Amino acid sequence: MTEYTIAVDGMMCEMCEAHIKEAVRKAIPEAQNVKADRHKKMASFITEAPVDAEALKKAITDTGYDAGEVESRPYEKKGGLFGKLFGK
Repeated sequence: MTEYTIAVDGMMCEMCEAHIKEAVRKAIPEAQNVKADRHKKMASFITEAPVDAEALKKAITDTGYDAGEVESRPYEKKGGLFGKLFGK
C-alpha cells in the first residue's frame, strides 16, 4: 500500500473537505481512508493502485480548489491499542 498526500488550498469549511474527498474518490476509485483537512491544507488517502497525479490534480481543480504537489510514501499501518500493548 502507498499513502498519498496532496496540498489543497481554498478549503474553508467541512463542506469543502467533503468536496475534496468526493473529488479524490472520483479520480481514484480504489482510494481508501480518504481524508481532507482544511486546517492542514491537504488531502490524503491510501491505495494499492498506481495514481495519476495530474488526473488527481485536475479532479481537485475542477471542483474550484487549488491543488499542489502530490507526494507518496509507503503506508505504515499504525499498531492501534493491541500494537501499543504488545509492541506490534
